[in-house]
Amino acid sequence: MSSAIYTQKNFSFRLICANASAVRWIDKLRQILKDHTQEWVAEQLGVSQPTVHRWQTGAEARGDRRDAINDLYARLYGSPGEAVSGSSVPLMGYLGAGAEVEPDHEQVPPEGLDQVDLPFPVPDEMIAFRVRGNSMLPVFKDGATIVVYREQKRPLESFYGEEAAVKTSDGRRFIKTIIKGGEPGTVNLLSWNDPMPIENVHLVWIGEIFSILPPRGVSRTMKSMRSASR
Repeated sequence: MSSAIYTQKNFSFRLICANASAVRWIDKLRQILKDHTQEWVAEQLGVSQPTVHRWQTGAEARGDRRDAINDLYARLYGSPGEAVSGSSVPLMGYLGAGAEVEPDHEQVPPEGLDQVDLPFPVPDEMIAFRVRGNSMLPVFKDGATIVVYREQKRPLESFYGEEAAVKTSDGRRFIKTIIKGGEPGTVNLLSWNDPMPIENVHLVWIGEIFSILPPRGVSRTMKSMRSASR
């Protein structure tokens, strides 16, 4: 007996069949990966990102790893029948993913332009941005919410080849893949669906991604965002 489930592989979706005896832990892992990156899950479980990817695409996890997945799921979402407390993070503006986002010259208050209510707990050091544009489809959809670390925790070089929220020296914000630039201290910013990179720019901030939520995946306590959209 088998059960069909959707998983994400190389940021595209494919249909696979999972043995019914493994559905429970696979479904939990699949749910976690809807809200968090493979890298983050790997760090929480003490394994490599390729290992998480292999599990997601049908490989069996040994018993202690399944226990760790179950524990992580319970920590994020609670046990069956248990009420799960969520959290709220400040929405600090928009990230360009093909659409133009004007440089952020206004003074954004520490509490943000809005509050994003999340269905799971997150550390206090998180902030959120909303995606504008479709150049990073299928994962970063227009209107999606990206939760990132407020402070940059790693050196620039460690982000090469990764997707992240970035702010350039001229104030523009993007969600892009970071590649080493052709000039010292610069980077190229790549889009998945746009062949023309933004080349040789200086970054003043990199927001490591903690979680990605679809456009309808969160609710908001609305505040005016007219100033951010102009």
